Amino acid sequence: MKVKLKKGIGIVFNVSDINRTERFYRDILGIETERQPGGDEPDWLMAKLSSDVELMFFQGKEEIGRSPVVVFELEEGYMESVLEKLAKEGVEIATPVTEAPGGWSADFLDPDGHPMAFYQSGDLPLRG
Repeated sequence: MKVKLKKGIGIVFNVSDINRTERFYRDILGIETERQPGGDEPDWLMAKLSSDVELMFFQGKEEIGRSPVVVFELEEGYMESVLEKLAKEGVEIATPVTEAPGGWSADFLDPDGHPMAFYQSGDLPLRG
């Protein structure tokens, strides 16, 4: 099975203060952000830089150098199957499949230990 990625990329930042982050990106860098409801979690921010590039900001503690995380969206889903294939190739899976806004995500490390992630819509199958 070949991994099918959607065109585009998401970059996820874990930040300590969502309000401070919103002011910085909006007022200082001039990047429009949209506040998203977090439900039981704090609100989060999304900024579309182009039709193919999104920045997302979630409040939480993260070790410096471990954020931002580049996120690739799986076009057809099957995240669990994709992760099994990566693991067989020796890729380190840092976080198994977990719930994410509107779907599922999982974290893995590139050969140098840089964090990366997959995201897939909740409408798509996890296993194929």
